[in-house]
Amino acid sequence: MCKAERGENSDKFHLLGDRGADLHLEVPLGIVVHTPDGKTVDLNRDGDACIAAQGGTGGNDKTNFLGLKGERNLIALELKLLADVGLVGYPNAGKSTFLKAISRTTPKITAYPFTTLSPQIGMMEYTDGRMISVADLPGLIEGASQNFGMGFKFLRHVERTKLLLYVLDINPFQLSFKHPERSAFQALLLLFQELDEYGHGMLEKPSVLALNKIDTDPSGKLTDKLIDLVKNLPDSLEEVDEEFHPKNLPKFDGVFRMSAMKRENTQLLKDRIREIMDEYAEKRRAEELEKTNALLQLKDADVLRVNEEQLKTTFV
Repeated sequence: MCKAERGENSDKFHLLGDRGADLHLEVPLGIVVHTPDGKTVDLNRDGDACIAAQGGTGGNDKTNFLGLKGERNLIALELKLLADVGLVGYPNAGKSTFLKAISRTTPKITAYPFTTLSPQIGMMEYTDGRMISVADLPGLIEGASQNFGMGFKFLRHVERTKLLLYVLDINPFQLSFKHPERSAFQALLLLFQELDEYGHGMLEKPSVLALNKIDTDPSGKLTDKLIDLVKNLPDSLEEVDEEFHPKNLPKFDGVFRMSAMKRENTQLLKDRIREIMDEYAEKRRAEELEKTNALLQLKDADVLRVNEEQLKTTFV
């Protein structure tokens, strides 16, 4: 409950009482404010503000010179992480191990699923001082888009990431003895389904696929087959039952082999992530510049038309 200050009463020296102070709360970036009237306010940048409760009106002739109470509002604050890269995948895929390999973060790492129960942020540092934030998010399970498992608690943090890094164990995945075993390809397709059903343009985000635990595939045949299936989508959907067919597919900007545990190809992936993010940033700048130029041209055309009409009126 948020309560603002009451307005000051009038007195013999001040016929108009001072207005009560609004209530301001300091919150971290990434907070979404849900107001009582159903509106939402995103606080994504430094300086963004939202009045949680307005101060009461000061005493005046309309209030019988008595200060009114400040607002009392019941608001909800929802945190959505602001990270450049979001790690998505099933439990025990190696997301935390990868985060540890490319940053100074020390997430908990074990051989059983659901080690990561809350998001963790790590920073990828580069020799020129560039830093890119990476969010290690709790592992998804089937039905996450319907709020099973970590459900929305996980997916809401993915919304604001600029790039998704899919971390996929090349070996078959089985959450528990109660769940069916899925091949790596089937697990990836189900992951697409969950993100697509959640919405918010998840599959439209720039994305990279990291095939993890290649150290368990000495011959490389298992990894090669998986890469062929991924690169031949959607034609390769014929290899699996229809229940695994997603309605939509992401477009990967790269498919990498890696062993996060042995730190094999992790530096290569780290460098490629930076390149991809820079490419998309440049593309966005070009699009914004094009829109700005188009608006300026329309404005110039409107000014020219108005001037022509004024000239015609003058001559008439």
